Amino acid sequence: MKNQIEQLKKEKNAVILAHYYAPAEVQEIADFVGDSFYLAKIAKQSKADIIVFCGVYFMGESAKILNPDKKVLMPDLTADCAMAHMVADGIIDEMRNKYDDLAVVCYINSTAKLKCQSDVCVTSSNAVKIVKALPNKNIFFIPDKNLGRFVAEQVPEKNIIINDGFCPVHAKITAEQLLSEKVKHPKAEVLTHPECESDVLVLSDYIGSTADIIAYAKQNNADEFIICTEDGVNYKLITDNPEKRFYYPEPHPCCADMKLNTIESVLSVLLNEDKEVIVDDAVRIGSLLPLERMLELGK
Repeated sequence: MKNQIEQLKKEKNAVILAHYYAPAEVQEIADFVGDSFYLAKIAKQSKADIIVFCGVYFMGESAKILNPDKKVLMPDLTADCAMAHMVADGIIDEMRNKYDDLAVVCYINSTAKLKCQSDVCVTSSNAVKIVKALPNKNIFFIPDKNLGRFVAEQVPEKNIIINDGFCPVHAKITAEQLLSEKVKHPKAEVLTHPECESDVLVLSDYIGSTADIIAYAKQNNADEFIICTEDGVNYKLITDNPEKRFYYPEPHPCCADMKLNTIESVLSVLLNEDKEVIVDDAVRIGSLLPLERMLELGK
């Protein structure tokens, strides 16, 4: 299957992008592996005619918005992100009416329709930087409450209003689970994604995006780490650090939607060129500006 995929990529001028949370065997065959921000940049720069995006739907949607003339395919169009939908109808308009000088900052983990109503998109790796760079005093951060709270702590000079959404995978990681791992591995450093709850963050040695966690583990002299994020990141961590040990809270944090990306489904979508991401023109135009502003401010 790997040989078939390689041949099809050459024949069709296709590129495979995979998120760190995709299964290890999919990351292995991908041309580019990264977090949401990195993959958005790669999609924008790509010269390929076909982009196969191994992630969840909002990622494929963002790739299509940035590349309207390219064919964007997903191995499984049902791979979704629950948090991407967690903004109540009408609340953005309500906040704009309530607060003067308001910027709606939209985590990239969101639907294109939410991006249309926003001023700028962010990822976990650039959210603090971009919020600091905005001229607005009032910030409505959607949809993730945990990342929003983390940003508020890092940017106390701004009034950050937090939405009530969350990532079900990260929210299931509890302080009790983490403490149990710390007892078993007392020398391990704890590296945590800011989508986790606050009682997990306070027990952590380092808080950062998926890409930040990977970089920190590689640069740090410690031999053992407890990782509080989705366990798909383990492939990259072990590849970069074969001599180090990585542990996860039990049960392992796992996104079932990300795991819908398989080698079989990648091969199938390349063969058939089905499962194409389609974005309505009005939605695409409306959501393009906040995505492009993210790419500019996040440089």
